[in-house]
Amino acid sequence: MSRRPTDVDESLESVVATSDVVICCGSGGVGKTTTAAVIAMHAAQQGRRAVVVTIDPARRLADALGLDGLTNEPALVEGPWPGEMWAMMLDTKSTFDDLVRRYSADDDQADQILSNSFYLNISGSLSGTQEYMASEKLYELAVEGDFDLVVVDTPPTRNALDFLEAPQRLAKFLDHRLYRVLTTPNRGIVKAVNVAAQTLMRSIAKVVGADVIGDAIAFFGAFDGMEKGFAERATEVDRLLSEQSTAFVLVASPHSDTMAEATYFAGELARLDIAVRALVVNRMQPSFGEGTSVGARLRAEALEGTELGDLYRSLAESRLLAEGEHQHLRGLADDVAPAPVVGVAVQPFEVSDLDTLMQLGEVLFDPVSLLTSDTERGSDGGPAVEPAGDPR
Repeated sequence: MSRRPTDVDESLESVVATSDVVICCGSGGVGKTTTAAVIAMHAAQQGRRAVVVTIDPARRLADALGLDGLTNEPALVEGPWPGEMWAMMLDTKSTFDDLVRRYSADDDQADQILSNSFYLNISGSLSGTQEYMASEKLYELAVEGDFDLVVVDTPPTRNALDFLEAPQRLAKFLDHRLYRVLTTPNRGIVKAVNVAAQTLMRSIAKVVGADVIGDAIAFFGAFDGMEKGFAERATEVDRLLSEQSTAFVLVASPHSDTMAEATYFAGELARLDIAVRALVVNRMQPSFGEGTSVGARLRAEALEGTELGDLYRSLAESRLLAEGEHQHLRGLADDVAPAPVVGVAVQPFEVSDLDTLMQLGEVLFDPVSLLTSDTERGSDGGPAVEPAGDPR
C-alpha cells in the first residue's frame, strides 16, 4: 500500500466528493456505524449512488434507515435526495459461498465444498474469515457493482487491522508449501502422512473426532485448483485499498481511552503507509461560544450570590470539560495532520430514524466545523477544534 498525499485545504466534504471508497475505522462505541451511514446519505444528497456496508449485526442502523432489516444484498433506502442510498450488512458465510461458486471449476466441485462439514464450520467462524469476506464484499461492490461510492463500517480497531491485512495474508497462505501439500492430489495430506504422523493424527482424532479429520482432508482435496482465483482476487482487493480514490476516515470520541485506541490505529495505518484522510470526533462537549473556563470562573466569582453567577459557574465547568477533551485530541490531530478534524458536539437527540440521521448529517458536514490541525490552532499550539453544532 502507498500513502496518499493530503491537501492541507481538504475538508470532509471534499474527501467524500473525490472518493470512490470511504473506509470508516476506529474503536467500538464511538459512532462509527452512524458516521458511515451519514457519509453515504450525504453522497446521495449530492446526487451520487452510494452504498453503506456495515459489519455490525445490531438492528439500530436498519431502524434509523427505515428498513425492516439488512441482509447481504444492498437494500434501497428511500429518502428526499436526488441520488440513491443503499445499505447492507455483511453475511460472512453467504459471501464465502459466493466465492466458492465463482472459482469452482464446475457445479459438482462447488457442491462438494459447500456441503462439506469442515467448510460449514469454518465458513462463518474461522478467525480472519469475516475480515477477509468484508474486504471481498468491498471489492465486489466497488469494482463490479454500479455504485459511485462505497462506504465501509469496519469492525473495531484490532479487527479492522485484520480487515486491511486479510488479503495479503490469504495470498501468502495460498502460496505456502504446506497449503500446496494439502491440496495436491498426488502429494496430498493422505500420502504425506507417514507412520509417525499417522500416530499423531490418531491422537488428534481422539480429541476432535475422526470425522473432523476426514472432512478436513476432503475439503482441501476438493479445494484443489481454486487457489489461483482466490489469490488473484486477494491481490486485486489489496490494490483497491491502496488507490488514490480510497479514503480512510478515522472515527473517535474525545475520551482518553478511545483517543489512545485511535492514536494506536493511526500509527498502524502509518506503518502500512496509509494516510488518514479525515478525523471525526463524535460527542464532544460544547464550549458554548468564545472564551475559556478561566474567564467564566472569574465572572462567576464576580457575580457570586446571584443567579447569573450560578450560570457562569456552570459555563465554567462545561468549558473546562471541553478544554480537557481538546487536550486529549491534540496529539491525535497532530498525528493525522494535515487531515481535517471534524468535532461533532453532543446533540440533543439520539439517531433513531431517518429524520434524526439527516439532522446529524447537517452537523457533520457543516463547513464551519471543518478545521485542520495545521492551519487553525489554539494559543498554546494545540488544535483549535470547535465542535460542529455547538450551541451559541
